[in-house]
Amino acid sequence: MEARPGDDAGDETASITVRYWASARAAAGVETDALPVEGPLTLADVVRRSAALHPGTRLPGVLEACSVLVGDQPVKSRRPDDVLVRPGQTVEFLPPFAGG
Repeated sequence: MEARPGDDAGDETASITVRYWASARAAAGVETDALPVEGPLTLADVVRRSAALHPGTRLPGVLEACSVLVGDQPVKSRRPDDVLVRPGQTVEFLPPFAGG
């Protein structure tokens, strides 16, 4: 069936899934967020938008201390402005874990 003008077919907004672990989850108050996007975002934009979803929390500070995975790839020491996150990908924030 062909899409016609005015049909909603193909107009779905994609999203980036943000998953919080441990103290990041406690700070956000949720396990995950879905960020609606129309295209790729930098990791810095994902961090800003994630923090903005939870105003008045300690989440921004917690996110700064986290290790980050984009998909299953660790970001390591790459600058957040240089890391692109595409629609459909998952960003995971992993706070430092104590233990031994």
